[in-house]
This record gives sequence, C-alpha cells and structure tokens, in this order.
Amino acid sequence: MSHFLRSTIRGLATETRGAEIAEAAAVLPLMFMFLLGIFWFGQAFSIYGAITRAAQEGARAGAVPYCATCTGINTFTQYGTNAVNAVQTAMIASKLDPSLARPPALVPSLNACGAFPSGCSTVSSNICVQAPVQMTNLALGGAGICGVSVSFQYPFQFWLPFTSLSKQQIWITASARVRMETH
Repeated sequence: MSHFLRSTIRGLATETRGAEIAEAAAVLPLMFMFLLGIFWFGQAFSIYGAITRAAQEGARAGAVPYCATCTGINTFTQYGTNAVNAVQTAMIASKLDPSLARPPALVPSLNACGAFPSGCSTVSSNICVQAPVQMTNLALGGAGICGVSVSFQYPFQFWLPFTSLSKQQIWITASARVRMETH
C-alpha cells in the first residue's frame, strides 16, 4: 500500500467535519417522533379526563331527583334525562362532540333497586345511564345503597407517522357511579 493511500485513509478516519450533521440526521427524526408521541398521548389523556368528568357530572345530575315514594317509568326516565343532559353539557364545555359518544362495549352488569329495569336508559342511544342500581353487594353484607351509573365511550385517533398507531382509532371508556340522594 502506498504511503499516499495510507495517509489519505488515516486522514479520513480522523476527520470530524460533518460528524455533527450526520449525528443530527440520525437523532432528530427519532426525537421528533418521541415529541409527537408525547403530544398525542397527552391529547388522549386530556380527552380521558374530560369524558370522565362528564360521566361524573352525569351521574351526579342523575342522582338528584331520587324520590323514595315515587314509582313508575317517568322517574326512571327523569334520571336518564338529567344524566344525559349533564354529560352533554360537560362534553360541550370541554370542546368535545357529544354525538361521537357511544355506549360501552360491555355494559356494566348491575342489580336494579326495586322494580326499576337494570339496563341502560332509553333516553339516549349513545350514553348508558343505569338507575337506580345497587351500589353495594347485598350478598357480602352491604346496606343496599341505590345509585346511578353513567358509562360511555369516546373515539380518539392517533397520528404518529411511520408507526402502527398512525390514523388508528381507539375508544376511550368513561364511567362513574354516584349514590342517590333521598329527599
């Protein structure tokens, strides 16, 4: 090997000009994807918090009209109406579209209090309101407290290019239960 060729190879091996550009070209795309991931997971967490608050507001509003001496489907409808209206108001306040909500994939299996049906209220097709339902397990010695359960799902779509999460829609579930107030 000639002396000139050896000195050229040695010079190239010790040369550092442009190394920062090469390192930046390797690291910046990864850092950008990491920051995008933080942003989109933050958005999903924000929506989760908003719909959980909406479910809590709905359960609280549905628990208010409880009447120990009232019977009939009108009272059951009133629970659902109050709860659905509160959920929709809270979602609009959080800048979420209530029409995108849908009932949960698995409706909570809860025992009814008294002669009321235990399924979801028919007031809304996208929000499951169950009232009045048992809040404690009577078989385990519970006191038989009645309450309201509100549950639904809301869609979220990730956008992380070059990943399996790109444009994939997930359903975030929210649910809340509140003890009914007696008058």
